[in-house]
Amino acid sequence: MFHTCPMDHSGRRSIGRGVASNPVGRFERHGREAVDDGWDLVEELPPLRTEVAEERARRIIARNTSPDISFDRSINPYRGCEHGCVYCFARTSHAYLGMSPGLDFETKLIARPNAAELLDAELRRPSYVCDTIAIGTNTDAYQPIERDRRVMRGVLEVLQQFRHPVAIATKGALIERDVDILSEMGGAALARVGLSVTTLQPEVSRKMEPRVPSPARRLRTIERLAKAGVPVRVMISPIVPGLTDHELEGIVTAARDAGAVAASMIPIRLPREVSDLWQSWLREHYPEREERVMSKLRDMHGGKPYEAEFGKRMRGEGVWAKLLQQRFNRAVRAAGLAETLPPLRRDLFEVPLARGDQLALF
Repeated sequence: MFHTCPMDHSGRRSIGRGVASNPVGRFERHGREAVDDGWDLVEELPPLRTEVAEERARRIIARNTSPDISFDRSINPYRGCEHGCVYCFARTSHAYLGMSPGLDFETKLIARPNAAELLDAELRRPSYVCDTIAIGTNTDAYQPIERDRRVMRGVLEVLQQFRHPVAIATKGALIERDVDILSEMGGAALARVGLSVTTLQPEVSRKMEPRVPSPARRLRTIERLAKAGVPVRVMISPIVPGLTDHELEGIVTAARDAGAVAASMIPIRLPREVSDLWQSWLREHYPEREERVMSKLRDMHGGKPYEAEFGKRMRGEGVWAKLLQQRFNRAVRAAGLAETLPPLRRDLFEVPLARGDQLALF
């Protein structure tokens, strides 16, 4: 059952959301379409509220074999993301739940309250081999509902107890709440954080990622984490050719000044339903830039808005992709930042005594 979180919405139904539509997911059997019923009456649509369901997961560590990413395991405390970033490639995953990658993705969320309990059990298995767990690679663990749900906090507490390495990616300033754990783990080379900064322009950010902390607020989060001894990477992800790419050098410099020690960059990715949602958003908010943005993306992906092939999907190819990468490399060198960081420690991993374990008596 979905539980409604109180939100205050007025005006059109999707105000404050990343997208304005709710296209049918590719696995749904029936379509939906708004039609004029012929009555000349003005009807006020109901407010669009965030709903949260709970899932009692059986396992919490997901595995992958992608050659494009540096980790083989991850945890997602939540499905869907209230941040509402219009460009989010994870939107497509909501279709597997029988929901829309559009408004459903940012309003119908699923929490996994037993995540910490499952993680504890999985790390205790004799067959488990320690390696860095990535969190926030699909949906953000520090989205607004984490403030009350605290699923991510429970996961971090387990990882700290096991001395298990963790790499976190987020846009959420709520991560500052957990600076006590991250500071200790960061000092032991057991934790690092990637903070996404897509633009320094508040007005662009508010349209593109409506429920994410402002760019200035995210830079302050980098500063606080860095001062607490947590290694922070600024992730310029995604960067949008023709819309935000001119900010690349400025973002690198601002993040360096805030305390970031590394940087990474990934051009916008538009898999499946995300492509139409993104192009619709462009037409609504930046119609004068639509052709410029999309032509550059097509140049980077062999004439298509997106190429999902391994080795190409994260960087693209062609002239624009090469120029973007060259600018990024030059900016990172000039700022004195790293592109790669030393691996987190795995040798500290140790299974703690379970609660009630008889060995605790000795």
